[in-house]
Amino acid sequence: MPAAYKIHEHTFDMVVVGAGGAGLRATFGLAQKGLKTACITKVFPTRSHTVAAQGGVAAALANMGEDSWRYHFFDTVKGSDWLGDQDAIEYMCKEAIPAIIELEHYGVPFSRTEDGKIYQRPFGGMTTKFGEGPPAQRTCAAADRTGHAILHTLYQQSLAHDAQFFIEYFALDLIMDADGACRGVLALDLSTGELHLFRAQGTVLATGGYGRAYFSATSAHTCTGDGGGMVLRAGLAMQDMEFVQFHPTGIYGAGCLITEGVRGEGGILRNSNGERFMERYAPSVKDLAPRDMVSRSMTIEIREGRGVGEHKDHILLDLTHLGPEVIHEKLPGIAESARIFAGVDVEKEPIPVIPTVHYNMGGIPTNYHGEVVQLRNGNPDEVVPGLFAIGEAACVSVHGANRLGSNSLLDLVVFGRAVANRAAEIVKPNGAQQPLAGDACDEALARLDKLRNSNGGTPTAVIRDKMQRTMQADAAVFRTGETLSDGVRKIREIHASFADVKVTDRSLVWNSDLIETYELSNLLGQALATIVSAENRTESRGAHAREDFPDRDDTNWLKHTLCSVSEDGTTSIDYRPVHMYTLTSDVDVVPPKKRVY
Repeated sequence: MPAAYKIHEHTFDMVVVGAGGAGLRATFGLAQKGLKTACITKVFPTRSHTVAAQGGVAAALANMGEDSWRYHFFDTVKGSDWLGDQDAIEYMCKEAIPAIIELEHYGVPFSRTEDGKIYQRPFGGMTTKFGEGPPAQRTCAAADRTGHAILHTLYQQSLAHDAQFFIEYFALDLIMDADGACRGVLALDLSTGELHLFRAQGTVLATGGYGRAYFSATSAHTCTGDGGGMVLRAGLAMQDMEFVQFHPTGIYGAGCLITEGVRGEGGILRNSNGERFMERYAPSVKDLAPRDMVSRSMTIEIREGRGVGEHKDHILLDLTHLGPEVIHEKLPGIAESARIFAGVDVEKEPIPVIPTVHYNMGGIPTNYHGEVVQLRNGNPDEVVPGLFAIGEAACVSVHGANRLGSNSLLDLVVFGRAVANRAAEIVKPNGAQQPLAGDACDEALARLDKLRNSNGGTPTAVIRDKMQRTMQADAAVFRTGETLSDGVRKIREIHASFADVKVTDRSLVWNSDLIETYELSNLLGQALATIVSAENRTESRGAHAREDFPDRDDTNWLKHTLCSVSEDGTTSIDYRPVHMYTLTSDVDVVPPKKRVY
């Protein structure tokens, strides 16, 4: 191993990778429990992607009308198209209420009702009376900047509880021992180019989604699924990667998100004839149907020639009837985004929108404690010692085949909190660390050396562009066996072409060329897992819409896909059962039925 790499060693009870909503909720929760906690993050914490979350966070507080966590549970199971694990969904919906009240007490500046309660707006797929009643006002909001409000509050709380931050450190690889337990993580300090080994009793991956595997996404450019990439390299499988959510309302041409909160406040989608076309597809809830349905309905309108604009390739989101008061009070950020990115004054004209990649339902498989699980020795729920995952990086699976809007911020805070609670039970403060083998970091160091000195013929950006365009074209809103098999072939070739990558900068200090190459490697593994899993699943369920298999097939496909990807691009697929049982008798299992709204 090259002697040039000096490694600084740190010892913590817990180390959290990522400082978005999930990472910060875990970091401060762990520190609050008296565990010595480090949080390493490649961007400044308040620049994490959670800051971009607009619409709100779901919890059945019933501040603005009848509601119950049991209704929320039912909606989430139905929204997931029955691929969600009902024990984890029960846990999330029940814990939502105390978790949100805690956030309020920690200082999140939620918008308020006249009588001072947390303001709640309706969101797609959120109903009352187990789907029989009117839409529920369940989504707690801080205007249209809810993620921003939550992220800043959680960072302040983490600092107040003396968590240690290592900011602008890039996690390179997990350090696993011979028994398959995680012992920590190797990271690069971007500002000095020095390596740091973080040894810990528990490592929490809160690294977000991998939306940047696609050409047009609402994700920040930092959303490269670094945790998933590290997990695949550690020989572990990812779960349900075929389920990628397209948000119905990304700004046409820019991809910038327009929150579902706009439709929650009364915004209407219109085609080139000015029709409110969602009445045709979801007569009872119209524009507040779940995201997968709205995205498909918009795509059908465009395909059938009712798209808007010169190329008839987008749809209009109309807010003009809401009036300036509602827009200024409830949607100020949206008015600003529309002005900057679409050149539109929302009080006078509609916003041009198109379905845009937004969220990864799949991820690192975990149980509801946030512990990473794998299928081993016939046990589908075997815990990987020392490894946790939360947030969009994880697949608990509370979202199943389709996430309901405002359940993602909830997922972050509930499972960030769950990891802290679990660690408090199983991790001993200042407990002895298992000894590490002398060559524990050799593989990670060899990889760093290889990538840093890569002198192939293809720049990182060229490979990334090919991957993004292929995923956009062949793993889109509607899929067929033909486009998927073509996409699998292309992505396999693109994955193989990474062996010919060219890195021009050989330094270690602020080497964006090297970091983007690492990020591309993380994306490629997950892009391959996504498209291979999608080709393999011969049914339509939630966000996975196969035109050649238009129906849901519970007989053959009511199961989670597990996909592992080796360094050379070989993929293998296995399955885990969906948890069709609840944690307690407080709520009944929802049996599968046709999903209509």
